[in-house]
Amino acid sequence: MTEKRKILVVYLVTAIFVLLNTYLVYKEIYLGMLIPVVGIMVLLYIFSLDKILLLAVFATPLAIDIGDYDLGASISVPSEPLLIGILFFMVLKVLLEGGIERRIMRHPISIAILFNLAWMLITAITSDLPLVSFKYLLARLWFIVPVYLGGLMLFRQKTNIRTFIWAYVSALIIVVFYTTWVHMGYNFSEKAGHWVMWPFYNDHTAYGMILALFVPVMLGMALDSSVSSKQRLMAAVAEGILLVALFLSYSRAAWVSVGVALVVFVLVKLRIRFHWIAFALVAMLVVFFMFRFEFIDKLEKNKQDASSNFIEHVQSISNISSDASNLERINRWNSALRMFAERPVFGWGPGTYQFEYAPFQRANEKTIISTDLGDMGNAHSEYIGPLAESGVPGLISVLFILVTVIYTGLNVYKKAVSQQTRVLSLSITLALITYFTHGLMNNFLNTDKASVPFWGLVAILTALDLYYAADEKDVTR
Repeated sequence: MTEKRKILVVYLVTAIFVLLNTYLVYKEIYLGMLIPVVGIMVLLYIFSLDKILLLAVFATPLAIDIGDYDLGASISVPSEPLLIGILFFMVLKVLLEGGIERRIMRHPISIAILFNLAWMLITAITSDLPLVSFKYLLARLWFIVPVYLGGLMLFRQKTNIRTFIWAYVSALIIVVFYTTWVHMGYNFSEKAGHWVMWPFYNDHTAYGMILALFVPVMLGMALDSSVSSKQRLMAAVAEGILLVALFLSYSRAAWVSVGVALVVFVLVKLRIRFHWIAFALVAMLVVFFMFRFEFIDKLEKNKQDASSNFIEHVQSISNISSDASNLERINRWNSALRMFAERPVFGWGPGTYQFEYAPFQRANEKTIISTDLGDMGNAHSEYIGPLAESGVPGLISVLFILVTVIYTGLNVYKKAVSQQTRVLSLSITLALITYFTHGLMNNFLNTDKASVPFWGLVAILTALDLYYAADEKDVTR
């Protein structure tokens, strides 16, 4: 097509749009104004999928859940529709251009993820509620395929790693400013701290989790001398904002997770061998089970409830006598374990816990926030939940991901040549440890708020291992 004809086509399309939209506005139909936006989005999906992925990452902290359907599901707008579109175009791209690179699929983390998805598919087939389980599996796919596999393609260019992180953190800081402003109107009270992040985050546990996740990442970026002082200053400012927000979140699980990451950091710096750490953990578990009744008796004597006082709030973590939040977690965990005992291999089906756990509650374990219908969410654990929903293999698949992620992160840190790769690998490993710790008390991977950063950071670790561990050059300042 000649340049003259191209210009004529542009004028013709523009004229048609103006005339059509004028008619639609006259009829009080305003959707026609979205036609250029839709057209641009389609072109980006076809020719620049990486920009759509970064847009979805930026949109995630600012996204809002809408709808509450009979399946117990909602959709987060605009992040999840963007991710669903990426999933569709990525599948189309693989079908048209051939399979995924072999070394990606052979990586231990990829194998662990595939095992988890494969078992989830099997248990969706055997599920008590197949429609719920397949919807749950589909949601997991539209997080993993765009963010993990799409991220591995994006991170072939190393500068995109920092772009991805900043895309999420910059939007998260907007949410932090909003939350702090609202919280200030309630004198930063502990009770108000549970909900002031709404509508961007459902409650302070999800909000605290994401703040804890990025605290090690931004600290690593602030201390990385391989980048410019301007970038380090920006990361330091962001780190300060996140730390203040974490304190004001009153999320005890988030505070504990950061503490665990700090302990791991000290162990890494002291170069204590992994088998000694594993031995110590096993010894602690043995001691706990040997003296479990004494421990429980001691915990039951703790009457400290949640408080705006930092020390008292920390003390309330171990209150299993009067703290409703802690007692409800125990109720959910015990219900999940009874579900597991009844179906130990295949479980009840992915995503079905919230529909099945009511009959497994015990009257003496219910709290003031329990319901007879058992319709208030999940098992509050990334480990016990899969045990109830997908049996022993489901739990093993989750632990497989945990082990491969931590091993890969520490291995990249050990063998990396460049300082930037070492700093990135360690800080991201510590970040993911905060989530794995948090997973003992909550589970959020069925939401975009947690899944997008979690699978994105996992993809960064995989990319560092595949592409950059032996790279002697840091990214240009």
